[in-house]
Amino acid sequence: MIDFIRENMAPILFGGLVLFLLIGYPAAFSLAAVGLFGGLAAIELGLIGPQFLGNLTYQLYGVLSNELLLAIPFFTLMGVILEKSGMAEDLLEGFGQLFGGVRGGLSYAVIIVGAILGAITGTVAASVIAMGLISLPVMMRYGYNIRHATGVIAASGTITQLIPPSLVLIVLADQLQRSPGEMYIGATGASIVQVLLFMGWVFVLSIIRPQDVPALPPEARTLRGWALWKVIIRGTVPSLALIFIVLGTILLGLVTPTEAGAMGVVGALLLAWMNGRLTWAVTWGGMLSTMRLTAMVVFILLGARVFTLVFQGVGGGHWIEELLSNLPGGVVGFLIFVNIFVFILAFFLDFFEIAFIVIPLLAPVAESMGINLVWFGVMICANMQTSFMHPPFGFALFYLRGIVPRDKVKTTDIYMGAIPWLVLQLILVGLLIAFPQLVTYFLDTPVDVDLDTIHIVLPSTGGAETLPGFTAPPPPSFGPPPAPSFVTPPPPTF
Repeated sequence: MIDFIRENMAPILFGGLVLFLLIGYPAAFSLAAVGLFGGLAAIELGLIGPQFLGNLTYQLYGVLSNELLLAIPFFTLMGVILEKSGMAEDLLEGFGQLFGGVRGGLSYAVIIVGAILGAITGTVAASVIAMGLISLPVMMRYGYNIRHATGVIAASGTITQLIPPSLVLIVLADQLQRSPGEMYIGATGASIVQVLLFMGWVFVLSIIRPQDVPALPPEARTLRGWALWKVIIRGTVPSLALIFIVLGTILLGLVTPTEAGAMGVVGALLLAWMNGRLTWAVTWGGMLSTMRLTAMVVFILLGARVFTLVFQGVGGGHWIEELLSNLPGGVVGFLIFVNIFVFILAFFLDFFEIAFIVIPLLAPVAESMGINLVWFGVMICANMQTSFMHPPFGFALFYLRGIVPRDKVKTTDIYMGAIPWLVLQLILVGLLIAFPQLVTYFLDTPVDVDLDTIHIVLPSTGGAETLPGFTAPPPPSFGPPPAPSFVTPPPPTF
């Protein structure tokens, strides 16, 4: 029995962690507890030495001193402030009036505004809550199918997970040891495809079920001409300015994600102040939400470092690599298994827990198989979006359930409305696997050089000014070396 445990310590640790998580114990404490008890057991079994756990000090210090993770509280605070700033109202009103004359116009507006908010805030909660409070009553008033309305609002909020500057991309960049700039550039094409998929579904729905997405009646389109464009400009100009401050400066290499997040917080505060909505209650609520989310992330990451250290110490990395490298189908089989695995985990875990627990185990295997880790991270990010849309545990659905009236919107309507958009997210994952150029095209910058066209031109000395010359002095002379002499030593005397 002892020999069996010693030889299978890695799978036992992994199974114990899964058991704790299924029971419902908090992920941070499950990770730390399994890691510590597993480490003590491994010491008793002779798998690791007692001094091995001394590495925990450096691991935990590395978490607390990681400047990249400082971007998380900044982006969270910015999202909460922007939710109250009034910018979402201006955007939804303007684009809703602009597209209101076509079938599904309000849905198009919600998707576009969701993408714009995603490019600013990086947080799902702010987008879903803001659009749910503003657009859902309007969509219900003008006869939109309730399941479609709740689904498009929740799905548009999850665009934030993939479109830069997403919090998930920052966390994945840290776990994959890649720069956030690379992850942002790689996710650009995928996020554009996702927006087009969502808008394409609305277009198809407007043809096959036009009664679900009616156009606004003429009396509802009260803004026309300059009045309409004034509202659109009032919403889009501050948005574009914040997008440049937050995202543009990162992509140009001017600032780090942490510095961009700090500037975004200042911009959000200024915007809320300009709209007369910057109050102490708003500021305090934003700081409170930020503190809770940041504390949760830090504790999960600390627990993940404890578990990962012990898991790797008992040979878990080799066990995972052997397990996944021998899957049928090679790289394609590995990718299919990983996506199914992450999709199932998303029913029970949120994206922070998946990123901190699973990615450190999968990344070495992917790298050993020659997979581009930036593309791998973007694909996993697209898959982890489903964790927000999974009935019945999706957080976007929880956010929406908390703000919609229970007497008018049933929970089953929210869950059923999420299914088509969940399928669209899985289609996006399939497209990324089939066409990796959607990510790598923005990363690959090949430089084609024709060697036959290279000319090396040396400066001509004929007729030109004589360049100064430098002559080395002759080496010093010390005369001929003396001839060696060998004198026989006297014999020893006793």
